[in-house]
Amino acid sequence: MIIDTHCHLDDARFDDISSVIKSAFDSGVQKIIIPGADINDLPKALEIANSNENIYFAAGVHPYEIDGYDIDILRKFAKESKCIAIGECGLDYFRLPATDIDSYKAKQKEAFISQIELAVELGLPLIVHIRDANEDSLKILKEYESRLVGGVLHCFNASPILLELSSKFYYGIGGVLTFKNGKKLVEILPKIPLDRLVLETDAPYLTPEPHRGKRNEPAFTTYVADKMADILGLSRSDVESITTQNANRLFGI
Repeated sequence: MIIDTHCHLDDARFDDISSVIKSAFDSGVQKIIIPGADINDLPKALEIANSNENIYFAAGVHPYEIDGYDIDILRKFAKESKCIAIGECGLDYFRLPATDIDSYKAKQKEAFISQIELAVELGLPLIVHIRDANEDSLKILKEYESRLVGGVLHCFNASPILLELSSKFYYGIGGVLTFKNGKKLVEILPKIPLDRLVLETDAPYLTPEPHRGKRNEPAFTTYVADKMADILGLSRSDVESITTQNANRLFGI
């Protein structure tokens, strides 16, 4: 069985959500976690989680959505029984503004640290988004590492320096592993401890081969599992067992 640790089922593109969930479970997906991205989408994520036994959600705000950041609203959703993590939160410097770059980065850091502190306060794991911000992210996470119960580096970007966090963090591996331009991730995958690997889709984004160009779905975690097994010289069942145990341990599900 597989756990999709990062799937945006609350995205508007899932207008056929019942069939998407059924297809996932029929394909061997056991559980699904919906990460928080936009604070306005949290009610929908909560509704989906409460309506499905094996679906959970996380309360968080993506770095691109911090204009709507509200710690009180976030804390309210974080205390729901189906909320099993804080995030996705983090730093993303991929689209820097033409001016006021320092203030832009500072604003992201403020929201990131606020969510880390909420995770510490509530004893919940962290779902972390990092893009073109490895050094700043590592510095912040190192400062809080000892106080966090754990976390996952969502869509692990293959940065060697982020392996320094492997004593406390897990590494989310998704469709990029199957991409022709995903060579860095393929090369670093064997360096990640087996007990730190989890599967994800980031659906509806980052659709794996052979379905690139289509909407991603949690059922497509099977392609990532197959590719991971091939690279690591493991059986598909071994990959499923290892990543499922890791996800259950991290999120307490």
